[in-house]
Amino acid sequence: MLSRFLTVSTLATLAFAATGSEYHAACEAVEATVSNASKVYYPGNLLYTKGIYHPTASSQESPACVVEPGTPEDVGRILNVINAMKTPFAVKSGGHTMNPGFSSTKGIHIYTGKFSQVTYDAASGTAVIGTGLIWDNVYQRLQEHHVNVVGGRVTGVGVGGLLLGGGYSYKTNQYGLSIDSIVGFNLVLPNGTVAYVTQSAHPDLFFGLKGGFNNFGIVTDFTMNTFPQTEVWGGQIMYPFTQFNEVRAAIADFSADSQDPKAAILPSYISYQGNHIINQGIFYDGPNPPPGTFDNFTNILSVSSDLKTRSYVDMILSSPANSTAGLRGSFQMLGVSHFSQTLLEAVEEELKYWTVKLTPKGGSFFSYSIEPFLPNYLSHPNSPSAFPTPAARNLGKAPNPLLISFGWIDSFYDDEFVGAVEESANRLAAMAEAEGLLSDHPLALYGNYVNSRTPLVDIYGDNLPRLRALRAEIDPEDVMGLSGGFRF
Repeated sequence: MLSRFLTVSTLATLAFAATGSEYHAACEAVEATVSNASKVYYPGNLLYTKGIYHPTASSQESPACVVEPGTPEDVGRILNVINAMKTPFAVKSGGHTMNPGFSSTKGIHIYTGKFSQVTYDAASGTAVIGTGLIWDNVYQRLQEHHVNVVGGRVTGVGVGGLLLGGGYSYKTNQYGLSIDSIVGFNLVLPNGTVAYVTQSAHPDLFFGLKGGFNNFGIVTDFTMNTFPQTEVWGGQIMYPFTQFNEVRAAIADFSADSQDPKAAILPSYISYQGNHIINQGIFYDGPNPPPGTFDNFTNILSVSSDLKTRSYVDMILSSPANSTAGLRGSFQMLGVSHFSQTLLEAVEEELKYWTVKLTPKGGSFFSYSIEPFLPNYLSHPNSPSAFPTPAARNLGKAPNPLLISFGWIDSFYDDEFVGAVEESANRLAAMAEAEGLLSDHPLALYGNYVNSRTPLVDIYGDNLPRLRALRAEIDPEDVMGLSGGFRF
């Protein structure tokens, strides 16, 4: 057995071109190097299975081992082994990505589950939140303090990926993206050292981590500003295909006319096993919305509705849980100024078209999610950020996401379904451009909503040269290049 706490020079002597079963040597080196606070699991162990789980089957792989670090220092030791042995690795929080290889690997799979703290500091009004949590846990634990943070909108989403990518929230109209309320990152750099990154101490790294994913190391926790939280009003309401005309008009009116930053909707046009529905999240950040706020929706005949006054965490738990669980999947987005009835009609036609075309090939889930925000929702930053582009920040009408995701069964059809998602996004983008809904928009696609073939410039625009220079400085040996994800 290798001795514990191997030095970097000792690790260097172990370096070799590891492939296949040879990755086990790297696992053994990690096991011998980390402290007792960390654990290494191998196939057959239930914690190995838990560590690699992804809701989307095509995003999951079988690594040589799962490593669950217990301290930031151990993360540094793991990265030193990985660098010395040039072993592929992955870092996983909630595993919600649909991009294969972004949080999975055949090599060393780092699962951040032990970083599960939620520590509220009333004096500073901040909370330290561990990377390994899902947002459901965070909201539950902050509830006793009557505060909240700007986090995910549906159940099961991991903290790490959402915060490092940008983060859309039911509170985005009021406070911006999730990254806009981050004040500190506990970061393990690619060379294994630990740094606390803030705007004042490390402004360049702070900029890069706000939307730059894991290009600069591994974040073990985030410090975020908190905001007072009362009970909220909302839940899920489901409409049948027969009510699409009325719902379409209501969505278009809300997108064009809503001015209340506390009001939000999250409708999804869905075809599941051939049945067409609209499942819509409705949210008001208070126990009772002003009269008339959502009447256009509540007056429409629905299949089901659980709209009520409730806690914030109960609101999140009401959302559909992992609709594509067990399926293969892919997604893509476009950004529009608002959602016109004409665009929504085109969405409905796309839903029908791909359902008919791809259901015979194992397609069982087709979704188009509509995400209207106020025009100035990107005007809340506390500092510059990798995402979105400066032009998008300054634009009077910031892009609103339209997210497309398909789920299917058989890997034989992977290329066809991925291509279909891209084709649908391109067709809708062309239609939106013809309607003048894209004409004012800089490139600012949200990295958590696009597939791995998306050009980086479409996400980061004019920020890309600065991000590439920063990565070259922070990671000259390209340690993070051994993992999956978008790379500058």
